[in-house]
Amino acid sequence: MPPNLSSLGTTNMTIDTRQSLINSAELMLRSRGYAAFSYADLEKIVGIKKASIHHYFPKKEDLGILIVETYIEQTIQDFEKIERDFPNAFGRLCAFASLFRSSMSEGMLPLCGALAAEMAVLPESMQELTRKYFEIQLSWIEKIIHLGVENGELAEGDENQKAFQLLSLMEGSSFVRWAMNNGTELDPKVIGKIVGVLS
Repeated sequence: MPPNLSSLGTTNMTIDTRQSLINSAELMLRSRGYAAFSYADLEKIVGIKKASIHHYFPKKEDLGILIVETYIEQTIQDFEKIERDFPNAFGRLCAFASLFRSSMSEGMLPLCGALAAEMAVLPESMQELTRKYFEIQLSWIEKIIHLGVENGELAEGDENQKAFQLLSLMEGSSFVRWAMNNGTELDPKVIGKIVGVLS
């Protein structure tokens, strides 16, 4: 039996509208902040009534949770790709840093940093997800540093502290670059100094 074309069109429209809401909310969250956008803003951008937005996402928190959960899944996939594409620890860490440059080129702050700046006003569910997101990144960085030490590529040291310094550098430099509105890039040599690349 051939598909019902009118029904198929409605389904595609529903998917497109939902994705447009997600994309627009992400843009505002990472450029204005979670507290600074509302469904009234989405109504203007996407072109549907607030009642329709509530049909897709009953609460703003629901929309925020989906965005963060999606990013966590994407980040895990990014880590897997980095590990496949880069054989050594320093290359992997530099590839991770490039993800932050990509965010800035799109005119948005890193999601984690944007959320952390508003922890006090985030719903508890999103606070927990934000902490989880940071923990996932810190754990991966520490794992890569540990492997680099085992392989004789990186100097021994407090791997947890190095991971903390590295993530802090990447998040912090994104905010400085955002505020200054310039193209200053983070020198990979700085990453090398933090993790102790052995020549």
